[in-house]
Amino acid sequence: MICRSSYMFTLPWMNVSRMCCYHSLSNEPTLVETFHANQIKDGSLQNLDMGNYLLSLYVKSLNLVYAHNLFDQIPERDVRSWSILLSGYARKQSFPNVFHVFRNMQIQRLPPNHFTLSTIFKCCSTLRDLRLGKEVHGWIVRNGIDLDNALENSLLDFYAKCMRLEHAKRVFESMEQKCCLSWNIMLAAYLRNRDVANSLSLFKSLSRKDVATWNTLIDGLRKIGSLQIAMDMLRQMTESGSLFNKVTFSISLNLASSLRDLQLGKQIHCRVLRFDVHNDNFIRNSLIDMYGKCEKMEKASIVFSRTSRDFVFDDEKADIVSRSSLITGFIQNGDFENALEKYITMFREGFKVDKFTLTSIISACANSGNLGIGQQIHSQIQKTGHHFDPYLASSLISMYAKCGNLNEAQEIFIQTKSSNIAMWTSMISGYASHGQGTEAVRLFESMINKGIQPNEITFIVVLTACCHSGLVEQGRKYFMIMKEIYDITPEIEHLNCMVDLFGRAGFLHEAKAFIHEHGISHLSAVWKSFLSSCRLHYNVEMEKWALEKLLQMEPSDAAPYILSASILASDHKWEDAANMRSLMKDRKDRDLGTQEIKTSKLDGYMVMAKEKNIPWKRLKRRLKIGIYVEKV
Repeated sequence: MICRSSYMFTLPWMNVSRMCCYHSLSNEPTLVETFHANQIKDGSLQNLDMGNYLLSLYVKSLNLVYAHNLFDQIPERDVRSWSILLSGYARKQSFPNVFHVFRNMQIQRLPPNHFTLSTIFKCCSTLRDLRLGKEVHGWIVRNGIDLDNALENSLLDFYAKCMRLEHAKRVFESMEQKCCLSWNIMLAAYLRNRDVANSLSLFKSLSRKDVATWNTLIDGLRKIGSLQIAMDMLRQMTESGSLFNKVTFSISLNLASSLRDLQLGKQIHCRVLRFDVHNDNFIRNSLIDMYGKCEKMEKASIVFSRTSRDFVFDDEKADIVSRSSLITGFIQNGDFENALEKYITMFREGFKVDKFTLTSIISACANSGNLGIGQQIHSQIQKTGHHFDPYLASSLISMYAKCGNLNEAQEIFIQTKSSNIAMWTSMISGYASHGQGTEAVRLFESMINKGIQPNEITFIVVLTACCHSGLVEQGRKYFMIMKEIYDITPEIEHLNCMVDLFGRAGFLHEAKAFIHEHGISHLSAVWKSFLSSCRLHYNVEMEKWALEKLLQMEPSDAAPYILSASILASDHKWEDAANMRSLMKDRKDRDLGTQEIKTSKLDGYMVMAKEKNIPWKRLKRRLKIGIYVEKV
């Protein structure tokens, strides 16, 4: 009988390498360790080539502890020894160790080779470490190192990803030989800097365009929001006869998702089926996402169920991503019930749920008011030992605050102890939604004192808190520092908050002046907010004036007519109120007077609508402006 370990040594080194990489995934002693032990016995490790080969086996197996121990035992290390260890840490994304090894290499006065330098530039690109990358580039220039094409591309990619376009252009122009990768890196650099004109000019100058170049251009345009140009390029690619690869299909489906173009998505889906690539992980997830964004969750469910039935997953992570995409789709479409059901099924089937899915499902609990399931998920997170990163903690804080349990939200906030702005914003929002404007302002001031920089969403939240608590002077102050200190341009939401702040406090003339001063008199949402303030303070004249503005802007929307009828009725003008209701019906708006109740199986929440068959999204919008005031 032949011993397994002795049989191993009859294999060529390449086969040993493959077997070691495979067996490193198990908990048994690996082949590479057995191989290592035998080399120690026969003294082969004194041979530098053998030591480097064994070191490369440990690196390929990602067993970096053993790799570093072996590295320390090699008596006469050469540049290849250092490069192998350095590349192992780079593959593991252990960047502090990468730079530590590189510095020790310099201390030993051992000049790095092209492979070492290329690896360092890739690490600097990933970390966006401009200073270290420029130091390495300077060392290359000072020592007159000749750059090969691979090293030039690494240097070009480093400057491109660090958003140093001028440096990247100089490197690109100095290259004697430019391969397809060089052109694609430069093309991506222009797109990353939102320079559409130069990216298209560079693309057109290419005599030969491969599928990777098309993919780089289309996806880059999509990411910076130039969706129509991306669509035109996709059409040109099809007309040019260039064949799609799997990446192209995924990018095209992502473009259809961004455009919310269902017809385009269906056409690409047909091509996917024709080329028989529908079981590819990325394409399947892109299909689910596309149908979800186009509000066709039944089709997204079909894509998921068919691929799950017809295709045996060899990658559990891919299956988890597909299920997470489906859950996210339900949440985006407001179907929290199905999202929660899919999550529960996923959990019962023993799938490991990632933090992204947990964050999404907690948001579903928050939006549906389902505190019970939210608490169960919180308990499960604690049992499974998930680390409370700021985004997961932020979603839990929002969930507890929206479901009325502000004390639990406070406990999570205190325990997490993070300087992440999303978490602080969630807690400030929780105080604001519970009418504790003073606490929200106190927390906001504490955040600024700690040196945490607020973003535009934080200012919306704190202005809302000031608005609901009548803190006019604080609201003025925060609106001013947002512009002057933090250089944040006010958006519609900020301006609307200020109109609401002045209006609720009774400063109606100041609110009116603010509307005209900031050029937002064309926005109906602003006038609805102003109108609510007029009603609150019984200013009938200004109320009628604002209502006329609103009717001119939205003649087909029922809300102004309902408000007008209510104003006339409160002024005892019953006949005029009835005429206004009739006018609304003549404009084919929905009838009033019928009440319907929508109930969720999972959480039992109820919403009362005064209009028959009113769309859910529209109902939510009207709830915000105070039309539906009856309580169940």
